Amino acid sequence: MSATTYNQLLHQAFPDSADATRYLSKPTLAAYQDLERASRPELSFRFERVRLAVAMALMKLLADLGDHADSRAVLDLMHRALRAGSTKEIDAIVTKEGKLFDRLYSNLYVNEQGEQLLNLFGETLEADSIAGMDELMAEALELARELDFTQEEDEEEETE
Repeated sequence: MSATTYNQLLHQAFPDSADATRYLSKPTLAAYQDLERASRPELSFRFERVRLAVAMALMKLLADLGDHADSRAVLDLMHRALRAGSTKEIDAIVTKEGKLFDRLYSNLYVNEQGEQLLNLFGETLEADSIAGMDELMAEALELARELDFTQEEDEEEETE
């Protein structure tokens, strides 16, 4: 069931075919199944790939919710890290660009839904178990289905 939730979350976050083609490679789409089949030595790396993909989906939702450059930069960072070949390489990529996280949290004004996405993003980066990640994915999918992407458009129309 969790592989289904994982794929539903990715497709909910990337509904546009151009974005899906750019961000959702076959290895990314198969990351949860790879985690389920991982041997003990591969487990950490496979878990990191799932965590990165979920974080990437959350940043895509946040970027679409508020059209925010810093969330798009973090989205691209997660995408680059997903292409890494090891946990050590993932850590190096993310550490090198750590300032993006500082900018994301300090320069972002968000509404309630955006705040929920940011909280889930933070929890995703700190998740340390498959069961915990499964809960986060389910919560993220539920939130993704409830997001109101028209709120910013409505506010712009009111000020005109």
